[in-house]
Amino acid sequence: MTKAIEIKNLLKDYDNFRALKGISFEVREGEIFGLIGPNAAGKTTTLRIIATLLQLTSGEVKVFNHDVIKESEKVREMISYLPEEAGAYKNLSGREYLEFIAQFYAEDKSKMEKILNKGLELAKLGEKVTDKVSTYSKGMTRRLLLARALMIEPKLAILDEPTSGLDVIMSQEIRKIIKDFAQHGVTVLLSSHNMLEVEFLCDRIALINNGEIVEIGTPTQLEREYNAKNIEEVFIKAIE
Repeated sequence: MTKAIEIKNLLKDYDNFRALKGISFEVREGEIFGLIGPNAAGKTTTLRIIATLLQLTSGEVKVFNHDVIKESEKVREMISYLPEEAGAYKNLSGREYLEFIAQFYAEDKSKMEKILNKGLELAKLGEKVTDKVSTYSKGMTRRLLLARALMIEPKLAILDEPTSGLDVIMSQEIRKIIKDFAQHGVTVLLSSHNMLEVEFLCDRIALINNGEIVEIGTPTQLEREYNAKNIEEVFIKAIE
C-alpha cells in the first residue's frame, strides 16, 4: 500500500528543549490517521513539520515519497493544513473568503467556480454565507475553514484539533465532513486531545506523550491489547 506519510527518527529541538524525541510512524494512503495525546505532547510540532512550516532538527519526513525539506514546494501542492487557531479574513463574507482562496488553486474561471461551489457545499452556511466572517460564531468559522481546507481536494489533509471548542452538534457535523471526504480518497492526518473523537474517526492512531510515540494501532487492537474500554483508558495505561 502507498505511504502517504513516512516519518523516521524525527527530532525537533527548541533551543535546549527537545519537543520530539526520535519519533517514527507511517500513514497509509486513503486512511484517517490520528495523532493523539495531551497538550504539549508534540502533536502540533509534528503536523507543522509535515506541512513544511517548521524545520526539523534531524530525521526524515516524506509526503507521498517527497522530502519535506528538499521538495517542500512539491509537498505543498499536495496538502492542505488547518491549524487549531486558524482564522479567516473578518472583513470578507464567507463566500468572498472561499472565492479568494479558490483563485490560488485554479488555472481558469471554470476551475475556480468548481472549487468555490465545493467550498460552499462543505461550509453549509446558507444565507449567512453573504454575511461578514466577523459576525460568525466559532462553529460557523470553523466550518468555513474546514471547507477551505478540503474544497481543493488535497491528496493529504492535515487537521490540527478540527473540533476544538465546538459544541457536540457542531463537532458531529465536522466529523461527518471529514469521514465523507476520506471515503472519497483523501488521506487525513489529524491531531486531537479528544481521544474518544479520534476513536470514532480514525482507522489507526498513534499515542504521543512527551515527544515520544508510545503506541500505534487501530482503536480495536489497542483496546484489546490493554484490556481497556476506550482509547482514553488505553492512553492512561500506556503512559503508566
